[in-house]
Amino acid sequence: MSLRCLIVDDEPLAHGVITEYAKEIPFITIVGHCYRATEALDFLSRQQVDLIFLDIRMPKLNGLDFLRTLQHKPLVIITSAYEEYALESFDLAVCDYLLKPFRLDRFLKAVNRALEFQQLHKQTINTADTEKATNKTDQQISLKVDKKYILINIEEIQFLESLGNYVKVWKDKEFLLTPRTLGSFEEQLPSVFIRIHKSFILNKKYVDYLEGNTLVLKNGQEVPIGKNFKGIIKQLLHIEN
Repeated sequence: MSLRCLIVDDEPLAHGVITEYAKEIPFITIVGHCYRATEALDFLSRQQVDLIFLDIRMPKLNGLDFLRTLQHKPLVIITSAYEEYALESFDLAVCDYLLKPFRLDRFLKAVNRALEFQQLHKQTINTADTEKATNKTDQQISLKVDKKYILINIEEIQFLESLGNYVKVWKDKEFLLTPRTLGSFEEQLPSVFIRIHKSFILNKKYVDYLEGNTLVLKNGQEVPIGKNFKGIIKQLLHIEN
């Protein structure tokens, strides 16, 4: 398996470094160079890529805003000289965040991670057919995991966590990884499940207490609260200010 890659960076030196590193890695193929995010939009309208090496601070349209415009996102590795965008980047489900200047060994670790995501994605779509991956019943839900469907009780789900194009479905301290979006679960699950973060949906019955910007579950696991969700969560959980 190989990854078709696009470099999006306004610095020619960055293109040179990534291109040279890519020559050392057999599963990486650079198929395009864009020096503006706006150029990348045009490129992606004509060609499909598996992975984007994306800078953040670029003229006219920065990398993260560019990423938000994409309906069908390839895998993304951020390559930036500024570490303050890391949290925001991971909220957008990027594979990794490379802080410039980075060495070949760190670059290799990032692309290996991207390859693992791609292999997992291919595994699921190779066995997919035209029917939906899930089927809701009153008390159960089916999840596609690897090459099979698993039926689980909805009430056993403690929370769901977004991971790129996949969702971790947590039961106790173990999870099942399924190729779905968090939004599709939000439409399907009963009202006992609430959105508490861009990347998390929680089953209210498993909440023990609220501490700062974190909900602590009865099994001790901690789930973060998004800053835009805290007021709603207090109301739903009947927590006084």
